[in-house]
Amino acid sequence: MLGGTAWLGGEVARAALERGHEVTCLARGVSGRPPDGVTWVHGDRQDPRVYEALRGQHWDDVVDVSWQPGMVRAAVAALADRAGHWTYVSSCSVYVDHHLVGQAEDGATFEPLNADRADQEHYGPAKVACERAVQERMGSRALLARAGLIGGPGDPSDRFSYWVGRFALAGDGPVLVPDTPEQGTQTIDVRDLADWLVRAGEDCHHGHVNAVGERRTLGDVLDAARAVAGHTGEVVRADPHWLTGCGVQAWAGPRSLPLWLPGKDYAGFGARDDSRAVRHGLVRRPLADTLADVLEDERKRGLDRERRAGLTREDELALLAELGAA
Repeated sequence: MLGGTAWLGGEVARAALERGHEVTCLARGVSGRPPDGVTWVHGDRQDPRVYEALRGQHWDDVVDVSWQPGMVRAAVAALADRAGHWTYVSSCSVYVDHHLVGQAEDGATFEPLNADRADQEHYGPAKVACERAVQERMGSRALLARAGLIGGPGDPSDRFSYWVGRFALAGDGPVLVPDTPEQGTQTIDVRDLADWLVRAGEDCHHGHVNAVGERRTLGDVLDAARAVAGHTGEVVRADPHWLTGCGVQAWAGPRSLPLWLPGKDYAGFGARDDSRAVRHGLVRRPLADTLADVLEDERKRGLDRERRAGLTREDELALLAELGAA
């Protein structure tokens, strides 16, 4: 495991341990510690000597989640000859178009970034460059898993967890939601993704695969989150244009309404074809189970904490007041 101390990497390492594998994590440890039971090799992947500590070892599978092309190229160059299989966790952000509903893995992607380092603005092209580096060296021994939105306990982005946490915090008070109930959305539980990545490596699956959640409408997700949270207050729907005019952002980030997508140009963003992943054994738990576990985690972390995505309760109530709903 190249990483293993951050959210997804830690879940992959944990899933591999639970399935009886011997796991080595190469990581700096900046994001935390890997799960108990792994062999932890401390190292910075920006150091060209980092792989010297792994000389003479062989792995059935190498799992990498990085989006920095230089790091991925260096890893493949150092470890390809000692890896039976390579699982690269890519992203659906590699696709150029997001308006096509049901887009499969043959959709057009960005040109690969011609650089070793990338910033967030070039995330998609950077992931393409990483895919190319792995595929060129590993060929049919490489799985390129294009993950969609990931949710579940411990989510550092707050995108999926915001809603069940907000409904729980509001209690019998009003909650502001975007008036886009038919918008598509797909969230995969981090634990389901991690388990599938490990099993796919065991089975030596290869090629590009959209590793995404089941298709649901945003309205269905919000209804489920409200039910799990036991919210009894009013749900106030706001026109997307009004929200935009008030400076509320879509999708993620500060002062946003998470999961909301701005218009038809993103109609396919939450409605990608998942059939190949399902054929390759992807199993996804019920939405209510994920939401219940997320709510438990939210309560531990603090329902009113400062978040990386969403509205503060104070800001939300101010917006509701403007609508005459609070």
